[in-house]
Amino acid sequence: MNRRRYLATLGAAAAVAGCAGRPRSDGTAQTGAATTADGDDGTGDSAPDVAVETLATDLEVPWGAAYREGNLYLTERSGRIVRLADGEVEPVVADVPVKAVGEGGLLGLAFHPDEPYAYTHQTYDPADGGTANRLVRHDLTDDWAADPLIEGVPGAHIHDGGRLLVHDDALYMTCGDAASEERGQNPNVLAGSVLRVTLDGDPHPDNPLDSPMFSYGHRNPQGLVVRDGAVYSTEHGPRVGDEINVLTAGGNYGWPEVTGPSDDDRFTDPVTSYSPTIAPASAAVYDGPIEAWQGDFFFGTLAGEHLHRVRFDGGGTDPGVAAEERLFSGEFGRIRTVFTGPDGHLHAVTSNRDGRGSPAAPDDRVLRFVPA
Repeated sequence: MNRRRYLATLGAAAAVAGCAGRPRSDGTAQTGAATTADGDDGTGDSAPDVAVETLATDLEVPWGAAYREGNLYLTERSGRIVRLADGEVEPVVADVPVKAVGEGGLLGLAFHPDEPYAYTHQTYDPADGGTANRLVRHDLTDDWAADPLIEGVPGAHIHDGGRLLVHDDALYMTCGDAASEERGQNPNVLAGSVLRVTLDGDPHPDNPLDSPMFSYGHRNPQGLVVRDGAVYSTEHGPRVGDEINVLTAGGNYGWPEVTGPSDDDRFTDPVTSYSPTIAPASAAVYDGPIEAWQGDFFFGTLAGEHLHRVRFDGGGTDPGVAAEERLFSGEFGRIRTVFTGPDGHLHAVTSNRDGRGSPAAPDDRVLRFVPA
């Protein structure tokens, strides 16, 4: 097998065959099962052998995911935080007070790099009514006691963003337009933006707009990752124009004036876009033991129901897409959060119980992709 597998040309999709990700005919869960996949992307080079391990089953719309001290922590959108330890799912916080309606609820999760704190993105009921989003810090030494750092970000039953990222002593938070398009072009409203704050929740001193806002003109960004020192995001378009963006301070990414690239110098073009939409819901950069995947960019798709792999031919803030492919198409249903673990292995969580999928007996699941 050629371990340096080349990707298919842009726009080509390779459905990896042979991975029994959906339930068996008897409907029983495949807890602890590992399946292998070996496919052909159309280039004539054989695919790397990849085993797909199931780490957990029967979760309820897992959303945020992060490792701490070797244990995997997950948020469930309904309002629960769990820990996966020694193959068992243990509740950590049983009932976080969130508004789990539509796409909202308990969303992103990140840990402080040095102190015993966790951060979550929550949709909630504000005292004055309606729906809002907030950033909450939890004290791990005090039974995950909650301290809201930012409150009152406009929320709705759709387009709440939700992703968190800690990078370079700062915390990034994605905020959707909360179902009101005009918010995307209003730098005075935190919806439709990506925020950057200190680890104490204050506006970052290097922000361009003297507020928590880092960039704006976003519809519903749900992926954040650092690649070559730059922050990359994935974003949901309406029916066209899903995007991969490199985020820059003060950048205006066009929504709702444009989706995808444009000739308008006011707006920052995406690295690439997808039409019709596939609903990219996360972002990760691979640095694990599968040699053929080294340095590649991955995200899960909801509408597309596949794991998406991208190879860039540039770095930092000026990448170009060399090629990309679709992996495990239809095998696991809706894939939301894709992330890497402490050993570099790629992980994914399914989102088949979110009201838009067709859950199988094991759903929702945590998957891990390892060399076969």
